[in-house]
Amino acid sequence: MTSLFDFSATAINGTPTEFSSYDGQVLLVVNTASQCGFTPQFTGLQELQDTYADQGFSVLGFPCDQFRHQDPGTDEEIADFCTGHFGVTFPMFSKIDVNGDDAHPIYRWLRQQKGGLLGDKIRWNFTKFLVGRDGQVIKRYAPTTKPEQIAGDIEAALKVNQPS
Repeated sequence: MTSLFDFSATAINGTPTEFSSYDGQVLLVVNTASQCGFTPQFTGLQELQDTYADQGFSVLGFPCDQFRHQDPGTDEEIADFCTGHFGVTFPMFSKIDVNGDDAHPIYRWLRQQKGGLLGDKIRWNFTKFLVGRDGQVIKRYAPTTKPEQIAGDIEAALKVNQPS
């Protein structure tokens, strides 16, 4: 696999999704949790979605329950929570593992592309990866990085290889 667009995942509603459908977009891939201290970041993520979606940007949320059991719900419960509490409209996917033997292939690839402070492992919920229009990882952000702090990097990425 050479770009994010080579992968697929299951949407939170159970629909298979080919990431080639995002080809040419700038993406922010985030492992989320609904019972985490960083859960309020959903508000900022949705604001990024609202601000930049019409320019070819999307947040992609991947619920994960690997960190202190902070996303124990079913996909339906997680979707209802995200929509009901934070008005999330960006694509959310079925709950996955981001580390270990059962890590989703997307996260194995993302971690190989950009390691973090602890090597390539994801250390906590709300680790973020900014992916350019070419499907390559531009930058990895720590869970403590607030979504609004990424806006400048998103704007720069949106200017690269803009569709005519």
